[in-house]
Amino acid sequence: MKRKFPYEFICIEGNIGAGKTTLCNMFKRDFGCRVILEEFDDNPFLPNFYKNKEQYAFPVELFFMTERHKQLQANLSQNELFSTGIVSDYFFLKTLLFAKNNLNDEEYRLFKRIFKIMDTTFPNPDLIVYLHRSVGSLLKNIRKRGRDYENEINEAYLTSIQKSYFDFFETQTAIPHVIIDIENLDFENDPTHYQIILDRIDQAYRDHTEDAGQRE
Repeated sequence: MKRKFPYEFICIEGNIGAGKTTLCNMFKRDFGCRVILEEFDDNPFLPNFYKNKEQYAFPVELFFMTERHKQLQANLSQNELFSTGIVSDYFFLKTLLFAKNNLNDEEYRLFKRIFKIMDTTFPNPDLIVYLHRSVGSLLKNIRKRGRDYENEINEAYLTSIQKSYFDFFETQTAIPHVIIDIENLDFENDPTHYQIILDRIDQAYRDHTEDAGQRE
């Protein structure tokens, strides 16, 4: 029998190449969670975006937003959603973080207006787990998985995305989150490293429930 996952809805976040999808699939294997995995390969603008960000930033971000919205709406509106728990390898607000990083001011103002309309239909996750790796490690993982259109990703871009996440976590208080440094963890192949992540997530759950009990 699968162990019970302590959350109804959890989002695994992180920079490009952090290992989000891998961890989600491991949770599915061990806890029987339903998973929502981003289908970024379907974005027809992505290869050109990495070659010419200024020209393709708006269509690439708009496509991501509409596809994420469609996917989450289909998965989070089902009555049986929380029967076994659900794990997603992205949080919808990620859309806004990447857009702010990639769009010019005028484009971002328009994009944000559209985002706010779409962002009213989903429940918040119980926890956001951010997997942190150094930019150098991210680049190694990106090169290792061999997606041709990702060859243009460089350290400066990954650093800017990382800063967007950290800026968000510094001001975000509505949703519990935990940042886990996995720079030296091979959680996919080492069970003890995987257990470290599980322990951190379980502790975040306990801290959250204890705080909630104190407020009641």
